[in-house]
Amino acid sequence: MPLRYNALVSEPAPTTVDPADFPAQVRRWRTLRGLSQLELAHLAGTTQRYLSFIERGRSQPGRAIVLRLAASLGLTLRERNALLLAAGFAAQYPESALDAPLLRPVHEALRRILDGHLPYPALVARPYGALVAANRAFDVLTEGAAPELLEPPLNVFRLALHPDGMARRVINLAEWGRHIIDNQRARARQHQDPRLAALADELTGYLPAVQSAQDPLGFAVPLRLRCPEGELQLLTTRTTFATAVDVTVAELHLEAFLPLDEESAAILRAR
Repeated sequence: MPLRYNALVSEPAPTTVDPADFPAQVRRWRTLRGLSQLELAHLAGTTQRYLSFIERGRSQPGRAIVLRLAASLGLTLRERNALLLAAGFAAQYPESALDAPLLRPVHEALRRILDGHLPYPALVARPYGALVAANRAFDVLTEGAAPELLEPPLNVFRLALHPDGMARRVINLAEWGRHIIDNQRARARQHQDPRLAALADELTGYLPAVQSAQDPLGFAVPLRLRCPEGELQLLTTRTTFATAVDVTVAELHLEAFLPLDEESAAILRAR
């Protein structure tokens, strides 16, 4: 199916670091990652003394060391650009519009991946859950959802946990939903993203209390979803463009659902 660019037009860019004070930003990211100056200096291929000078504003680093520090701190491409700007350099990584001609190969790759995952559901979304594209099997997730939750920009997290969305059909809503929210909170802490934290707070309000900490599979929390044909048990996988050098592409993620038993596979094949 074609990619639905209209689903993302209104999603604002993710929160970035404040480019006002480069030394403070380096200290903040290093502290957030739990690294000592010596550890970060070793990762970035420099000395603790030089890093100390950088963090105290006594040395102005070159572009190359800023990029090495950003990579060693595990920053996203957007965050690396912000750190470069804070250090007085131009951004390194472009940010293309999703409908830019340059990204046509990405569109084609996504279409092939989504179609290749049939008859199982798969979707592509942006950092805060705005849907980019989905395959035909996605309708098993949207059945019975309130029309307003399906209007673009469709938010897949809100669709999953809102009482008028999938939640009414999720048998293990408390456990499965908590797993989603815990992942969002971890990402919010890792990137100091208040918008992501606010989304996690919103989603938390949709969930019932967790009745049991039992993990039915021992290695994953499946989605147990009612549908007209019976119960589906699905495992979610998440894939990103690990080698992307464009901010827009790097922020996309693919979520694919796999059946955990033959009954679920048979239902999805029949649909």
